[in-house]
Amino acid sequence: MFPGQGSQKPGMGSGLFELFPELTREADAILRYSIQDLCLHDPAQKLGQTQFTQPALFTVNALSFYQARQIQGKSPDCLIGHSLGEYNALLAAGVFDFATGLKLVQRRGELMSQATGGGMAAVVGLDQDRVKVLLQDHGLTTIDLANLNAPTQIVISGPQADITRAQTIFETSGASMFVPLKVSGAFHSRYMQPSREQFREFLAGFTFAAPSLPVISNVEALPYNEDRTAELLANQLTHSVRWVESIRHLIELGVNEFVEMGPGKVLTGLVRKIKL
Repeated sequence: MFPGQGSQKPGMGSGLFELFPELTREADAILRYSIQDLCLHDPAQKLGQTQFTQPALFTVNALSFYQARQIQGKSPDCLIGHSLGEYNALLAAGVFDFATGLKLVQRRGELMSQATGGGMAAVVGLDQDRVKVLLQDHGLTTIDLANLNAPTQIVISGPQADITRAQTIFETSGASMFVPLKVSGAFHSRYMQPSREQFREFLAGFTFAAPSLPVISNVEALPYNEDRTAELLANQLTHSVRWVESIRHLIELGVNEFVEMGPGKVLTGLVRKIKL
């Protein structure tokens, strides 16, 4: 499992860049800045900005996977990533190489950073159906469900004013927590449609191989089809991350061990809640 935005932290990747100097140099050449300096020290306080977060996480996730493969000498049975992390899952499955993946997430981060006026918030303690009903009942039909992270952890996405208005509604309707997220746009919602179209055009310039291992799609919660990689990656910007369904699908396939690659243990915690 590969984490997405929100798992970044200064110091991530410590010890990895020295192990993979060629990939580190390749990343520097593509990005035109020091990926190691950004991840370890974040001197200009840019790591939290999505156009920098995404290449940084992609790189650290990738190097973490390569290190684990060297140590363990074996491959996983299935791969999955949360939002940005899906690019690492596809990389690990041989759909594209490191340089291609980095160019994709760099452009993705640039487009997402241009989205303004939107907001997101995590609603904890209510399930998906209850969240939908509350939004409908209070006329907040402008808000979409962005991340279905756990049975009672839903991230909502929409115009900033409406996200702000939703806080009191959820807090007085049984939510144990309502946490506004530090983002500039309404990611994984209908409001990312302009970014989706631009990214779809960018994706058209690349060729993708068939996955060598099953990769579960955020959009469909099912394995990737080799002919639809560009379509699914573009649609990911405007669709929900169906994490609960994805993990349950893997459990149905017989998966019983979930290993998180990259910084933090956010996904490990979500899987624990889904298994309950």
